[in-house]
Amino acid sequence: MQLTEIRVAGFGGQGVILSAIVLGKAASIYQGAFATMTQNFGPEARGGACSAQLILSDSPVLYPYVTRPDILVVMSQEAYTRFVPELKEGGTLIVEEDLVRVSDLNRGVRVYGVPATRIAEELGKRMVLNAVMVGFFTAITHLLDAEAVRKAVADSVPPSFRELNLKAFERGFEYGNNALTGKPTALELENEHTYSQEYSDSC
Repeated sequence: MQLTEIRVAGFGGQGVILSAIVLGKAASIYQGAFATMTQNFGPEARGGACSAQLILSDSPVLYPYVTRPDILVVMSQEAYTRFVPELKEGGTLIVEEDLVRVSDLNRGVRVYGVPATRIAEELGKRMVLNAVMVGFFTAITHLLDAEAVRKAVADSVPPSFRELNLKAFERGFEYGNNALTGKPTALELENEHTYSQEYSDSC
């Protein structure tokens, strides 16, 4: 892969740092590439702003800090407002679509949204929204091999949560693939069914 600058940002408790660790591990350990990761926390802990800078490359990374990200993943409005001006023209923006309102973008930016929190809640644990986002990222960017990311997910979480996180990854990966092909997602089909049922009941 060519050198790719990535920033993942949101607030504490969303698994921002773990998301970057998983992607870096997938590249460097399971795909034979190179990765660097740095992180930044706000003054608060849980609920405060946090971000991670990730650089992936097929050759050694000489400078570990992101200057103009090729890919920006944001999971909060604060993160969007703060970091979207840095996104490279023609870059890729991935958002948690229920938490981020997109506006004032650079020209040529490709935008993809996923309701990661809702999907995680459907699986029973909001805390796995980061695994959903990692799966979505993997499908949308084609930057990393899906199997390498699966192995990194499995290797980065406690054994008791491994199966749940892998399910969350697969849901995000499926959502991303469907978004690229224009197919309706399972969540959209469920919402359409619910709407149809409500409409039917009201007639």
